[in-house]
Amino acid sequence: MRQVPLALGPEPAWRFDNFVVGGNDQWDQMCCALGAPRPDTPVYLWGPMGSGKSHLLHAAAALAQADGLRVAAFDLRTPLPWEVDDSVRLLILDDCDRYNTLQQHAAFTAFVEATSLAMPVLAAGRLPPVDLPVRDDLRSRLAWGLVYQLNPPNEEEARTVLRCEADRRGIVLSEDVIDYLLKRCARDLAHLMSLLDRLDEYALATQRAVTVPLVREMLQQDGGGL
Repeated sequence: MRQVPLALGPEPAWRFDNFVVGGNDQWDQMCCALGAPRPDTPVYLWGPMGSGKSHLLHAAAALAQADGLRVAAFDLRTPLPWEVDDSVRLLILDDCDRYNTLQQHAAFTAFVEATSLAMPVLAAGRLPPVDLPVRDDLRSRLAWGLVYQLNPPNEEEARTVLRCEADRRGIVLSEDVIDYLLKRCARDLAHLMSLLDRLDEYALATQRAVTVPLVREMLQQDGGGL
């Protein structure tokens, strides 16, 4: 069993109130469903990489853990076996669209066990349940509850995410640096947060401020600079 992981840098602020809602019209219903999940109504989030699925699953886990509840969270990086017992109060399944055969079996078994224990299930993947390339019994269970689509942030929303997260980490980002990142790098949330991690480490290692030349240098060393 695995608890939701911590990042190597400053712990990410996985909360509902710092999620950039953007064009997600069902946000109010989604927030209620994730914040107070019901054992009889699984919740499944889908959308492209970087649309915020994992952020919301982490936020739900953090909220449950703050209430003293034990969370079982499984994704592609979680080694097998995936075990759920009666001490767990919330099951989270991320990356559902990319499970291999053994992970699909583990996810189905965990889902069935959670149901028998009246345990809420939250899950996410890049595809809607009907299109998931997984075994039929797992696909049908992921589809039987509430299903919400997440849209990735537009440029202005991505700018807001970068600014807020940089401020939280104590990284000074000028508008020139933000412009450079948004014009030359993918705008999905996962990629932007990874960039901030690397920038923070690179600036610390080189003892330099975060400037456009430093960003360009780092990206060139990574093989992705322009």
